[in-house]
Amino acid sequence: MRLGMVAGYRVFVCDNMAFAGDFKPMLAKHTKHFDLMDALSIGVDRIQRNWQPLREAIDRKRALRLTEDDARSLIYRAFIEERFPIKLMKMVHREFFIAPSYDAFNQPTVWALENAFTTAFKELAPVRQYEMTAKLGKFLQPLVLAL
Repeated sequence: MRLGMVAGYRVFVCDNMAFAGDFKPMLAKHTKHFDLMDALSIGVDRIQRNWQPLREAIDRKRALRLTEDDARSLIYRAFIEERFPIKLMKMVHREFFIAPSYDAFNQPTVWALENAFTTAFKELAPVRQYEMTAKLGKFLQPLVLAL
């Protein structure tokens, strides 16, 4: 039997116990000399050491303000060029421009735009939701790295 741990900004766990995430701090076989406490301690330590880059990426997204034209262009490109499900376009528009579901996403930032998309993705089946969230991260990454 194997023991695994996954962490990250995007984590997916299926009902068949398959899981995926940005970072796998621990994958270990259960053997005669396996020490669960040591394995967990090492895994949690690895998560904590790798948390800072994630925190910095989120801070950059929160700091990067978008003009209305830039946001509209990104939404257009996501749905037309990147082929996100077009049925979600109105919901993303509403979540970003009109009435965000959460006050924390009330500012015109990349962070708010990303959350407008992920809120709309909740309408999708779980596997498709995970796929679109991963695709969104890749789509927005060049914008965030340009900072």
